[in-house]
Amino acid sequence: MNKLSSVLDQLESKITHFSETNSMVSDATVGWHIEHSLLVIIQIIEAMKNADPSLYQWRFNKKRAIVFFLKSFPRGRAKAPASVLPSSTITPNSLTESFAKARESIKSLDAMAPNHYFTHPFFGQLNIKPSRTFFAIHTNHHLKIINDIIVKD
Repeated sequence: MNKLSSVLDQLESKITHFSETNSMVSDATVGWHIEHSLLVIIQIIEAMKNADPSLYQWRFNKKRAIVFFLKSFPRGRAKAPASVLPSSTITPNSLTESFAKARESIKSLDAMAPNHYFTHPFFGQLNIKPSRTFFAIHTNHHLKIINDIIVKD
């Protein structure tokens, strides 16, 4: 099982906590963090489908190198773009549907050329392989936040 699949399985196991909040950790609910993580995957893969692989150009990016080496993001440093903010009411059923859509999107990566890409605002152009890494790091980042919300100490 690959890293992204494993992280998604862990994230999916948190659906039962979708309405929980902890303002000491995040103003958002567990469901919001789950839906946001899935929207990131779905929206980015959609952008990659529409990208012209011949325009991809690898460039060194210090921020990307650090985050990919550490395999984590610092909390509270970035604001999510509007396109990946959950906009509708979040329910266990809507989350289950989003998981199915995200998993189908991930499968579609296998049919793309290796240099289909998207442009991240901080990390620059990411083609297929680093995008998979980004998805795992980003999803794990929100999984850690979810775990901190759920823990009631």
